[in-house]
Amino acid sequence: MANSSVSMLERVSRFSDLYVVLAVVLIVIMMVLPLPTFLLDILLAANISLSLLILLITMNVSEPLDIAVFPSLLLITTLFRLSLNVSSTRLILLTGDPGKIIKAFGSFVVGGNYIVGLVIFLILVVIQFMVITKGAERVAEVAARFTLDAMPGKQMSIDADLNSGLITEAEARFRRSQIEREADFYGSMDGASKFVKGDAIAGIIITIINLLGGFAIGIGQKGLTFSEALTRYTLLSVGDGLVSQIPALLISTATGIIVTRAASENNLGSDLTSQLFSDPKVLGTAAAVIALLGFVPGLPTMPFLLIALLAGLLAYALHNAKLTQVIQEDIIMEQQELEDARKPESLISLLQVDQIELEIGYSLIPLVDETQGGDMLDRISMIRRQCALELGLLVPVIRIRDNLQLDPSAYVVKIKGIQVGCGELMVNHYLAMDAGGVTETVPGIPTKEPAFGLDALWVDESNREQAEYAGYTVVDPPAVLATHLTEIIRDHAHELLGRQEVKTLLDGLKQEYPAVVDELIPNLLSIGEVQKVLQNLLREGVPIRNLVTILETLADMAPITRDPDYLTEYVREGLARQISRMYLDNDILSVLTLSHEWEEAIAEGIEHTERGMAVTMDPRLIQRLYYELGQALEQHMLPYPIILVSPQIRMALKRLTERSIPKLIVLSYNEISTDIQVQAIGTVKWTNES
Repeated sequence: MANSSVSMLERVSRFSDLYVVLAVVLIVIMMVLPLPTFLLDILLAANISLSLLILLITMNVSEPLDIAVFPSLLLITTLFRLSLNVSSTRLILLTGDPGKIIKAFGSFVVGGNYIVGLVIFLILVVIQFMVITKGAERVAEVAARFTLDAMPGKQMSIDADLNSGLITEAEARFRRSQIEREADFYGSMDGASKFVKGDAIAGIIITIINLLGGFAIGIGQKGLTFSEALTRYTLLSVGDGLVSQIPALLISTATGIIVTRAASENNLGSDLTSQLFSDPKVLGTAAAVIALLGFVPGLPTMPFLLIALLAGLLAYALHNAKLTQVIQEDIIMEQQELEDARKPESLISLLQVDQIELEIGYSLIPLVDETQGGDMLDRISMIRRQCALELGLLVPVIRIRDNLQLDPSAYVVKIKGIQVGCGELMVNHYLAMDAGGVTETVPGIPTKEPAFGLDALWVDESNREQAEYAGYTVVDPPAVLATHLTEIIRDHAHELLGRQEVKTLLDGLKQEYPAVVDELIPNLLSIGEVQKVLQNLLREGVPIRNLVTILETLADMAPITRDPDYLTEYVREGLARQISRMYLDNDILSVLTLSHEWEEAIAEGIEHTERGMAVTMDPRLIQRLYYELGQALEQHMLPYPIILVSPQIRMALKRLTERSIPKLIVLSYNEISTDIQVQAIGTVKWTNES
C-alpha cells in the first residue's frame, strides 16, 4: 500500500508543471465562461480550503525560504479568487442563485440581516486593508531594502570564514546561494504584497457593483419591489463578499506571517510557546496582577480570577519543569563526563597538519580583526586568487592563529607544520624601502624588508610623506605581510601541490576536456606521476595553468618514458612559448651561455639511478663551476639571471645550482620559441683557476 502511494505521488509530481499551467488557464477561462452553481460551490469550498492550508503552512515553516514559491502562489490565489468573484457576480445578476455556499454566508453567517452583513463585511475589509495588508506591505518593503543593503557585508563575512578555515568551499557556495535567494524572495514579496492590497479594493468595488446591479435588475427586469430587491441582492452580495474576503483575510494573514519570520529559527507555534511562556516568574507576576483586577469595583470578578488561576498553574508547572530539566541535564552531564573519562583519548585530531598557516603575535591581531579595521583576510583572498591566475595553483585555506609565545610584533609562516618564513611588523608605522633612488635620509628604525631582504626603515605617520619625497617606497604593514606571504607561496608552491590538489585540478579540467584526462589517467600515468611533473614545473617557477598542453604532452611522451624528470623536460619544451616569454625584457631574451668544456663535464657526470637522475662530479670542479657562474653573473648585469644550455644537461645543471644559486634560471635551446629574439651577453668560461 505504501509503495502504491509513493508511485502515485511520483506520477503526480512528474507532470506537476503541466497541472499548474492547466490550472492557470482554467482560472482565466472562468472569467469568461459561465459556471453552474454546483461547480461554483465546489470551487468556493476549494478556495477556502486552499487559503486555510496556506495559512497553516506559513505557521509551520522554520524560515521564509522554506516556502520560496509564496510570491507566485499569492498571485495565483488572488487571480483564482477574482475569477470566482466574476463567476458569482454573473450568477447573482443573471439568475439570483449563486449557489448554496454564498446563500449560507448571506443567511446563516449574518443572521439574515443585510445591515449586519454589511457591517461585518466592512469590518473584514477594514481589518484586511488597513491593518494586515498595509502592515505586511511595509514589512516586506523594509525587509527587501535591508536585505539588499546587507548583502555585501554578509558575503564578506562568508569570505572571512572561508579564509580562516571555519567553513569549506561547498558551505561558502551554499551560504552565498542562500543570501541571493533571500534577497530575491523579499524583493518578490515586496511586489507581491501589492496583489493583496489590490484584491481588498477589488472586493469592495465588486460588492458595490453587485448591490447596484442587483437593485437595477431586480426592480427593472424582474418586477421586484424595492424592499424585496434590497433584501435578496444585499444578502447575496454580502454573502459573496464574505466568501471572498474570508479566504483573502487568511491569505493576507499568511503574507504577514511569512514576511515577519526573518529572525525565527523554528515554526511559529514553537517560537510562541518557547518565548512567551519561557519565564515562570513573568507568568506568576501576570497572574497576581490579573487577580487584583478582579477585585476592582465594577469589573466582573470570576473571569479575572479564572484567568489568574490558569496563569498561576501554568507558571507553577513551568517552574517544576525547569527544575526537572536542570536536574536531568546535570545527571546527563555527569554521565557523559564519566563515559569520556573511561574512553581512550582520541589523538587523531592532533595528527592533522595544516597545509599552510600564519601565526601572529598579539600586537598584530588588529591587522586580521575586521572589527578593528584589519583587512588582512581580504588580502589573503586576493593572494589565493592571484596564485590561481598566475601559477595555476589552488592554494589551500590559510589558517591564521595568534601565538602568545611569539614576540608581540612577530609573525611566522608554516607549511605542513614547519616554519618557512618569519618577520616582524610595527603596527601604526610604515615600511620605507630603499630601491636605489633615495636622495636624503629620513628618521626611522632600520630593518630589513622580509620578502626580498632590502634595506628599509620603519617610519611613523609624521615622517611618511617625507620618506616618499626622499625616494623611498612606502607601504603599510598589511602590504608587507601580504607580499612576504605571496613570495613564500611562490617559493614553496611545489610543496603545496599534493595528490588531492592534483585530482581537484584534473576533475575540474575533465568537465571541459574529458578526452585529455581519460587518455592519460590511469592508462598511461598515475596521479602521483602527474603530480611529480607538476611539482618539477612549480619548483622552477613555471606556471601550470596551461594544464591542457601539459597533459597532452604527457600523453604523447608517456609511452616512451615514465621518468618524471624526462617527462618534465618534454613538457617544458611543449610550454616553450610560455616559458621564454616569461623572461623577456624589451622583447629580447638576454642570456648567458655555457662553454663547451663545461657542458661536456656536466654531461659526463650524469647518472641514472632507480631514484632518478643524479650528477656526480668532483667537488673541486663543482666549486669552480659555482665560482665561474658567480663571476659571469656579476660581470654581466642581466634583467633575469638566465643561462642557456643544451637540453641534455639542463636538468642536471639546475640540480647542481638550485641550492647554491637558487635564483638562477636554467633554460634549454628547445625551450626558446622561434619568434623570440635571443641575445647572448656572455659565456661561463672553462678556466683552470679557482
